[in-house]
Amino acid sequence: MAQLLPAGAKVAACEDREIQTCSGAARVRIYRPTLGTRAPVTVFFHGGGFMLGDLDTHDSLARGLANASRSILVSVDYPLAPEHKFPEAPDLAYAATRWVAEHADEFGGDASRLAVAGDSSGGNLAAVVALMARDQGGPRLAFQLLIYPDLDFRRSNFSIRHYAGKYGNISRETQFWFMDNYLSSEEQRTLPTVSPILAGDLANLPPAYIVTAQYDALRDEAEQYGELLEDAGVPVTIRRWNGMIHEFLRQPFDDSLAAISEAGQALADALAP
Repeated sequence: MAQLLPAGAKVAACEDREIQTCSGAARVRIYRPTLGTRAPVTVFFHGGGFMLGDLDTHDSLARGLANASRSILVSVDYPLAPEHKFPEAPDLAYAATRWVAEHADEFGGDASRLAVAGDSSGGNLAAVVALMARDQGGPRLAFQLLIYPDLDFRRSNFSIRHYAGKYGNISRETQFWFMDNYLSSEEQRTLPTVSPILAGDLANLPPAYIVTAQYDALRDEAEQYGELLEDAGVPVTIRRWNGMIHEFLRQPFDDSLAAISEAGQALADALAP
């Protein structure tokens, strides 16, 4: 399916590396939109229901965000279920973010201007990493870009119930199939590191830009999370794209390019010197 997606834009440099973290080894792909100057850094986590996806499936989106944000983008190939169940994915995502903060100088990055980003399940990991960074002593994050993030494993809101199985969204049965493969017990669904919307204390998190789509089953939880962040005093922009569906940023729609441009500009503004 990835071969049917639009080809990625050119970047100034692209490098695959294997990094060693406290949670194990991980493959990353480092995209540089420009050469010769220290640039801010965005750590990116791909979507795929915690079971699918890799550096290649989201290569086009990563390239687009790197160029639009004018930041070095580090895409992380985190461990997938069912072979690697929770909490392996968030633990590696957080460890990789710490590695980026500690090694940014090696690839021309400025660790003082660091953000996390992700789409769908990757948006979940970006939100979880922001919580972990706050609660575990860093690194300091300047921004979080959450693209139609998966944030509430209770699966009970309006958009989940009414859009499942329609408009390209997976069915209710498939939603639970993904969850059951990712988690080891039903009780884990309400952990803050699984459902960030249930974290309770959302104060002192980095500013957020949240992308949602009108016909996305994950729409309501993403927008509710943005409202909860605002209530906690976190600066938030919620951008709903009417007429769009889940995963639309990876599709060849006019609004896809516009959404990448706007999200990238939000990153650029947040990471400006």
